Amino acid sequence: MSPHVHFDHSSWEFSVSLTLTLLLAACLYLRILISTRSGSAAAIPAWKASSFLSGLVLVWMAWGSPLAAYDHSLLTVHMIKHLLLMTFAPPLILLGEPIKVFWGMTPLLARSTLGRVWHRPIVQRLARIFTSVVLCWTASSLTLIAWHVPTLFALGVRSEIGHTVEQAMFFGTGLLFWWPVIQPWPSTSTGPRWSMLLYLFLATLPCDILSGFLVFSDRVVYPVYFSTPRLLGFSVLEDQQCAAALMWTCVTLVYLVPAAIISSKLLAPRTSHEHDLQQSQFSGGPVPQSAARSLEVV
Repeated sequence: MSPHVHFDHSSWEFSVSLTLTLLLAACLYLRILISTRSGSAAAIPAWKASSFLSGLVLVWMAWGSPLAAYDHSLLTVHMIKHLLLMTFAPPLILLGEPIKVFWGMTPLLARSTLGRVWHRPIVQRLARIFTSVVLCWTASSLTLIAWHVPTLFALGVRSEIGHTVEQAMFFGTGLLFWWPVIQPWPSTSTGPRWSMLLYLFLATLPCDILSGFLVFSDRVVYPVYFSTPRLLGFSVLEDQQCAAALMWTCVTLVYLVPAAIISSKLLAPRTSHEHDLQQSQFSGGPVPQSAARSLEVV
């Protein structure tokens, strides 16, 4: 059996496991949501639940659906997977407040213990470090650049383990990147919201550089595609240019959405009690109904 066929078989086995995992997460999320909706003043709105479930569907499409088998033949499909895992699925999942929802199923004793651990200074410092804009931007940018270096890119195409690590890093750093923008529970704001506009702008630069290089290059950057069957009538160079243009367009448009929302919020009149919900619920205290707020991209 050739390495390529072996990889496809392994990918199918993995997609079954991934599908079951995502279905379990979706069922648990819905079960908790339904059981707490009637009696909770801070119940998750239906649109946030839909956002979370949509994010899981996008992860499955990128990682476990038949689409996943074609990224070894078309760079455009690889780029679609990359966009789904880093740009589209993570913000949808974070908007669904998964930590807040699954926190509701935690036993009271464990919740109280974890709440005390959370409020320890060292834990707070580590949380601030791992969700700082510098680390989140750096991690996502380096992941994007590193896995598009031809040597590592070829490893992701030819190796099952390399491919799995690549997809996991795309998704993980995607969650990290969107965390300061979405600020899901129980995160707290560590800087002015206008800084998110600069954060989003700077995040477009690595994508612009990479996509610009691929679009305007007159040679094939990833020779690994010369040895794969051609689909849709694309030449290898045309496929490369299409993939780069797709990334360039999608990243720009997607980042414009939170930037526009944040700008409108900054220009709107300020409201009080912005952070009452976050820490009071995590510490197990009562949550004032007036303090319940939506933690989308504000």
